[in-house]
Amino acid sequence: MQRSENGGALASRVLLVDDDRDLLDLLAFLVGQAGLVPIQATTPAEALRALEREDPSVAVVDLNMGPWDGFELIAELRRRRTMLPILVLTGRQAVDDKVRALDMGADDYVVKPFAHRELVARIRAHARRGELKTDLAPAQAVLEVGRLRLDPSDRTLRISGEVMRLTGTEFRLLYLLMRNSDSVVPTGALAKHVWGYDDASVREVVRVTVHRLRRKIGDQAERRLIHTVPGVGLRLRLEEQPEATERSL
Repeated sequence: MQRSENGGALASRVLLVDDDRDLLDLLAFLVGQAGLVPIQATTPAEALRALEREDPSVAVVDLNMGPWDGFELIAELRRRRTMLPILVLTGRQAVDDKVRALDMGADDYVVKPFAHRELVARIRAHARRGELKTDLAPAQAVLEVGRLRLDPSDRTLRISGEVMRLTGTEFRLLYLLMRNSDSVVPTGALAKHVWGYDDASVREVVRVTVHRLRRKIGDQAERRLIHTVPGVGLRLRLEEQPEATERSL
């Protein structure tokens, strides 16, 4: 959490981006009632200026905005702030839209109309994570499994010597799997640890994030480290093994 000049804690800032001013005012009211500080933007340009000026702990982004669309804004937010939690709030329910948003760098996806308490709970969970410069103690040991070497002190992943930066969501997911390598981690535990909650809607977000992480680390079916255990969860194998088929969690 940010600190004031006298050392007191400041409320987390939440960047709210939507071109519907009535909805934006409602979101700002809900966020304020939750003890957070709303930062409003009605265009992508305003959102990027607010990002640099306010240093928010989490961003809530609509997909239908001009002159850019929300997907472009998500990609630019992710480019500028690797660890910033990004929650999409939109009326677009198509699976392809959800997958694209998460692929562009979003961490979560909520469809309008939404339950106020559920949305606020998610924003607060992401804000808490966004305030942490690291989720782990700096002295935490480096993890190594197969060709993967994860350093919690600077959140870097080395794959066969190549250095790679992960988003906060990808880092927490991979860290949990590596800490429990060769053991099955239930999907519910993944959701709770990485996103801060577990419900039906977050399961799809888990699946897409796993797919994105696999693609980023080159985890192909013929040389698989992250294995799906159907109906249970994920297992990170100590050694790469072929996986015949892709299965949902």
